[in-house]
Amino acid sequence: MKKVLFVCLGNICRSSSAEEIMRQAILKAGMENEIEVDSAGILSYHQGELPDSRMRIHAARRGYNLTHRSRPVVTEDFYYFDWIVGMDDRNIADLKERAPSIEAEKKIVRMTDYCQNLVADHVPDPYYGGASGFENVLDILEDACQGLLKELSK
Repeated sequence: MKKVLFVCLGNICRSSSAEEIMRQAILKAGMENEIEVDSAGILSYHQGELPDSRMRIHAARRGYNLTHRSRPVVTEDFYYFDWIVGMDDRNIADLKERAPSIEAEKKIVRMTDYCQNLVADHVPDPYYGGASGFENVLDILEDACQGLLKELSK
């Protein structure tokens, strides 16, 4: 079983969406017994909350039901997960600071490195933007999740 953790700042927009998009892709590929997914945030500010209501609305229009409750990244995550996927440079830097070992740091990867069709160097935080920001995030995540699934299938 390969275990993947998606991480953003608060775990209420990007990483929770990546988790559900990836879960759907895994189910569609019939790989639910091979890959486990979860998500977490750098900060614990939103701990226990559902994803942002705007993100849930935009995701629902595409058939995704975001039900994950926000949680912060904890040290145990670095031992449990095989892949820790950051959404932007800040998330990746924060994760590397928290990594308990060199081996754990090697598990950290960038979400957009798995984009197949879109050109993006990070998944932008849509929190302070409008509707187009949420749609852009979903576009990037759908593309990157397909690429990541292809990588995990090897």
